[in-house]
Amino acid sequence: MLMLLGAIATQAQNRIQTYVDAGGVFSQVEGDELKGFNHIGFNGGVGAIVHLGDRHRWAMTLETNYNCRGIYNKKNSSDNYYNIDLDLHYVDIPLTLLFRDPYGGLEVGLGMAYSRLLAQPHGIVSFNPRFFIPDSSNMTFLKNDLAAAAEIRFTIWENLKMSIRYQRSVIPIKKEWTFHMADRTWSNDCFNSSVTLRLLWQFGEEEKTHHKYRKRRR
Repeated sequence: MLMLLGAIATQAQNRIQTYVDAGGVFSQVEGDELKGFNHIGFNGGVGAIVHLGDRHRWAMTLETNYNCRGIYNKKNSSDNYYNIDLDLHYVDIPLTLLFRDPYGGLEVGLGMAYSRLLAQPHGIVSFNPRFFIPDSSNMTFLKNDLAAAAEIRFTIWENLKMSIRYQRSVIPIKKEWTFHMADRTWSNDCFNSSVTLRLLWQFGEEEKTHHKYRKRRR
């Protein structure tokens, strides 16, 4: 992918800019029979952006990020299904195509992300016998995750930007997690779903490039 970005940058005769990012991840695992993005983790990493064309309306980004996703549900109410505290530590490599507004600085993107699970979860699971019981005999999740992603970026101040990214697995991260009730048993495939809020500091003189473009337009 780095070679591809390099080839695109050479063909378009544009610079590659780099950036660092850090923020928080609000996540859930779809298929666990729980609702809500209750697990909060850390996100941080580095990225590169390639400007496509002289007008700087399109760009492509490649990143390497650490992401902590998982499941969190702890309630002391009688209607709680079960309590769980489980961390999934990933390295993400997202590739995103951005449409960029050269005047307002808003960027909207779509892409895919490959994730590799660094550590198997060793969470705490407890049950409420009034409801169903998840099978905790095998809490091993799959090593590889492939997800679709959508992202919005906007400039806060100079080269400081805010990014909001939604990411959802397109392949299961755990297959056939089994749940038991008194009268039935069923299984669900599980998928990561997360919202990431992060700050990006982009190196380079992007605003000056936009100024030159606006000047030529006049």
